[in-house]
Amino acid sequence: MADRPEGNSQASLNDPQARPRRDMKDVGQEDRFSDTSGVLFEQAMAQTRMAVCLSDPNQPDQPIVFANRAFRRLTGYDEDEILGRNCRFLQGPRTDRNAVARVREAIANEDVLVIELLNYRKDGTPFWNALHLGPIYDTKGDLLYFFGSQWDVSDVRAARAEERHAREMARELSHRMKNMFSVISGIVNVMGRVRGIESEAAEINSRIHALGRAYETTLDEASVGVIDLGPAVKAILEPYDVGERVEFLGNGAQVPFSAMSLIGLVLHELAANATRYGAWADGADGQVKLDWQRQGGNVVLTWTESGGRRLDGPPAQTGTGATIMDRMVKAARGTIERNWRPEGLHAVLTVPIEGDRA
Repeated sequence: MADRPEGNSQASLNDPQARPRRDMKDVGQEDRFSDTSGVLFEQAMAQTRMAVCLSDPNQPDQPIVFANRAFRRLTGYDEDEILGRNCRFLQGPRTDRNAVARVREAIANEDVLVIELLNYRKDGTPFWNALHLGPIYDTKGDLLYFFGSQWDVSDVRAARAEERHAREMARELSHRMKNMFSVISGIVNVMGRVRGIESEAAEINSRIHALGRAYETTLDEASVGVIDLGPAVKAILEPYDVGERVEFLGNGAQVPFSAMSLIGLVLHELAANATRYGAWADGADGQVKLDWQRQGGNVVLTWTESGGRRLDGPPAQTGTGATIMDRMVKAARGTIERNWRPEGLHAVLTVPIEGDRA
């Protein structure tokens, strides 16, 4: 807590309209302590693990008049070093003055406040204190004490800072990866023009862009090690602009960040094939159902086409995209099964994700 304005100046004394809220002052008889209950309450406050202190606003400089064992343990001070002092003795060089001003304002207005302050122990070590303070009134509505509970939230603050740092790093990595994919794409385009293979270069670039989309939507989540598969899948397929011709059936499965390159490339190849020859080809009015589920140590994606050109079996020749896809799946110790049904392609990709934290 902080120092109260000098004297007995209370907002309620200066302005009758500024009396504290009735729900704070007009305590029902059933909520008041009898003598026996008061003793039990005092014993409970003395024994609780929550650091608690009371200050007297009716004495000069609002001194602490009670500090329990947990408060002494938290701050490192003995009782005779605490009683009679204003709570400001816990403040130090890096305590936020704006936060202190908010505490003073709450005390002046006899209000309740929860705030985090940087305080200091007797040995000089800082700690983040989640302070909860509020007024205590007697049966007549007169202010008797200010109650303050303290909670060391240094570990919580550190975790927040670490998470913020991880997200900042993820954003920086996202920026760098976008630049990297852009540079690679530019090199491919130049080489395609120089060597007269523009169509081949465009095909390669389509795969580069697919990988970029897979990573771009997931980098913000990469700091926690796993990502939600649903948003990433939808982002990968978004450029195909098929609208309602794709139905997403997957659940909230999460996968390791490292699995996205394989998933992104496979989905790109399946979508490109559907656009050229399958359910999404010109003149076709087909549909694709895409499902993804966690199954033990694997994530399984199921691609099912219908309503496109009727198929008589697998293609006579395996294309470059299928070859690349098969090699990447094998390198990742996964499997992909294709079944060319008459109504359309049915493919099942299984990606092992042992060791993830989902």
